[in-house]
Amino acid sequence: MKVLVAMSGGVDSSVAAALLRDAGHDVVGVTMRLWGGDSDSGCCSVADVDDARRVAQQLDIDHLVFNFSEDFDARVVDPYVAAHVAGTTPNPCIECNRHLKFDRLAERAAVLGFDAVATGHHARIAGDGEGQVRLRRGADRAKDQSYVLHMLDQAALARTLFPVGEFETKAELRAIAARLGLRTAAKPDSQDVCFITSGAGRAGFLSRRVAFHPARVVDSGGAAVGSVAAVELVTVGQRRGLGLSGGGPKRFVVDVDRSAGVVTVGDETDLLVESTAATRPMWVDGPVGGPVLVQCAAHGAPRAATISSTPGDGVSVTWTERARRVAPGQSVVFYDETDEYVLGGATAT
Repeated sequence: MKVLVAMSGGVDSSVAAALLRDAGHDVVGVTMRLWGGDSDSGCCSVADVDDARRVAQQLDIDHLVFNFSEDFDARVVDPYVAAHVAGTTPNPCIECNRHLKFDRLAERAAVLGFDAVATGHHARIAGDGEGQVRLRRGADRAKDQSYVLHMLDQAALARTLFPVGEFETKAELRAIAARLGLRTAAKPDSQDVCFITSGAGRAGFLSRRVAFHPARVVDSGGAAVGSVAAVELVTVGQRRGLGLSGGGPKRFVVDVDRSAGVVTVGDETDLLVESTAATRPMWVDGPVGGPVLVQCAAHGAPRAATISSTPGDGVSVTWTERARRVAPGQSVVFYDETDEYVLGGATAT
């Protein structure tokens, strides 16, 4: 099989390429140039591209570089900025997977005659015995990345490989890389959003692109209790950076009204809701309803709920027990009741 392996310059994708090569596949590595600005905490730096190229040389496989920076700006960076202005909390890594790694890259791979695209994600693809495929959690639950892959449907899964998904520990992958002498064997995992630097942070990145507006912080009764310099940086569930006096009970953001310039805070119980509305559902194998488990963050604990469709391409998530409100813009991902297989996901509103 002719396989195009997305190589980010990390150990996971390095080992994925090595495993496929050793299995006898015709393997070519590719690194996507996505973010053209400063990067020191993600997977888009010049050093990462060089690491991927050098690993490909060590494995004696060809290495390509695709420049998708315009697509990345349009599909990931611009929506990230727009979400903060609109008062929602974006998830850029999911949008990168949705539009770049499993769409734009797959299209390019097909044009070049590749049979499949492989990545170093910790997830598994399993057949159901009836011709369909299922997206399964990675064997290493601590590194499982199925949450950020929920948008993959049958067509996408059929052309995708996750070679490292069966490994139960990251130590096993590092041992393979060390045995092969790969330069990424001891390289730390990438963290955070690739276009947000550790120095400037989210505030520094956004301040160069949008105007910040102050907001009053009020309690549930409307009494002023603090203030923030940039309402664009506030998200539901936030506890720090709200200008609140210390010594009292913990208070969390329960509502953000960007247009009025008002942030409402309350205690943790004020965040609890009976249900969550979501939009833009994506399904692995067709729409699903009924009892499910729902994960609301990349490594969050699944919660029991019942899901049902709503008019206008929406999904209603009714929690079995009242659950903490999901920040609008974040993904709610549905798993079957065994907590092993992804059914699909949607975006909280």
